Amino acid sequence: MKLAVRNAQGGKLKPIEVDDQVFGIKPNMAVMHQAFLAQMANRRAGSASTKSRGEVRGSSAKVRVQKGSGHARQGTARAPHRTGGGVAFGPRPRSYRQALPKRMKRLAIRSVLSGKVADGQVAVVDKLSLEKPRTKEIVELLESLGIKRSSLIVMGDADRMVFASARNLARIKAMPAAYLNVVDMLTHRDLVMTVAAVRRCEELWGGDRARQRRPVAVQAAAPPTAKTRRPRVAKAPEVAEEAAGEAAVAVEAAAAAVEAPAAPKTVRRTRAPKKAEVAGEAVAEAEVVAEATGEAAAAVEAPAAPKAVRRTRAPKKAEVVEEAAGEAQAVEADNTAKQEAS
Repeated sequence: MKLAVRNAQGGKLKPIEVDDQVFGIKPNMAVMHQAFLAQMANRRAGSASTKSRGEVRGSSAKVRVQKGSGHARQGTARAPHRTGGGVAFGPRPRSYRQALPKRMKRLAIRSVLSGKVADGQVAVVDKLSLEKPRTKEIVELLESLGIKRSSLIVMGDADRMVFASARNLARIKAMPAAYLNVVDMLTHRDLVMTVAAVRRCEELWGGDRARQRRPVAVQAAAPPTAKTRRPRVAKAPEVAEEAAGEAAVAVEAAAAAVEAPAAPKTVRRTRAPKKAEVAGEAVAEAEVVAEATGEAAAAVEAPAAPKAVRRTRAPKKAEVVEEAAGEAQAVEADNTAKQEAS
């Protein structure tokens, strides 16, 4: 974007091209407000102090006895509710400082500058130089620019003559561009800047500082290291050969372990079964197998049993007694027949 330039007499000169990142962004009102509050808070000395009831001068004894006087009960004369007593919950010296990130400070300044340009409250002059302090020349400059209210005069570098000429005027303040801040720009309506001040602002808050999210740290180049060759992936035949070789090694190790004498062990080995015991176990297993085979064959040859088999009725007590008596008679008859025969 371009800004109009005037001389000290108010004449128009050739416009100058300025950085849009400094003078042409959309103002961030939230950041501007936060920067304003932080700067105002940092101005506070935080030296306000009061004395508590333990710090004021006076006795700690009771004013009068607790009972019998007819008056309200009272404690020490240094109590907060009494005249000359301590202050309850009074201010204490403390810091009101608020830290603000550097990027937010820069954004706030760029937002204020862009807002001033958008509102037409920025006047650019080609140069501002005085041979000696003269307040009259500053007044004539402001009148030629049409400024009748409070204004902030910004120069490229510190100029003692301009500062001394403007300090005697009410609501007029002069400062170098490096000292620009949010509070001074917002508390003064108009902004008078020299071309050198505009370029200085672009150096401080424009260019790469406005475009980059955060500054990139320069890192030293790492020393060259020896390249390690990546091992080649083995093919399928090679894998098979390696597996065969490992198997052969394992077999040899097992054979060597069998031939080598067994090392003594702390745990007693189980006694080996004798020949007769082994033979007996073999015969028993054979019999079991033969029985299982016979049962299977009988099950195959036998006809299938009916599915529903009726349960046999249990004999009654009288029937049991009769059967027992018949058996006893049969036994006696047999014994008698044997005695006769003998």
